[in-house]
Amino acid sequence: MHVKTDTKEKFHAITVEESSLSASMTDELGDCLLPYLQNDAHLTGGQVKNLVLILKDIKTIDIAAAEKLVYIQQKFYENHASFVICELQKPVEEFLDQHELLEIMNVAPTQSEAWDIVQMEEIERELLDEGL
Repeated sequence: MHVKTDTKEKFHAITVEESSLSASMTDELGDCLLPYLQNDAHLTGGQVKNLVLILKDIKTIDIAAAEKLVYIQQKFYENHASFVICELQKPVEEFLDQHELLEIMNVAPTQSEAWDIVQMEEIERELLDEGL
């Protein structure tokens, strides 16, 4: 699986440079994205755990890959990190909606809006931590 990584101050932006996400790619998806939850600097470029997944090139996705994305998103939130998917193509968005996955995924139309979500969630986590 070909991906492009861009590390920002609060998150990593990962662009999947494929036209399809298939069942055969589900393990690769996990292997590519879950290491960002580690605090291992050589893997993730430091303490930044938040991830914006850019799927603008994906034209088709199958159910196994979609369910893997939901699983990965849950792992990020369990570890107090954000996981936002953005720039979905209309057919992919419709597929996820038909399988009732879109409503449980953290999806934004644009990268800019995804970044805003990450920043708001960071502020939320900081405020919750202060409240403890």
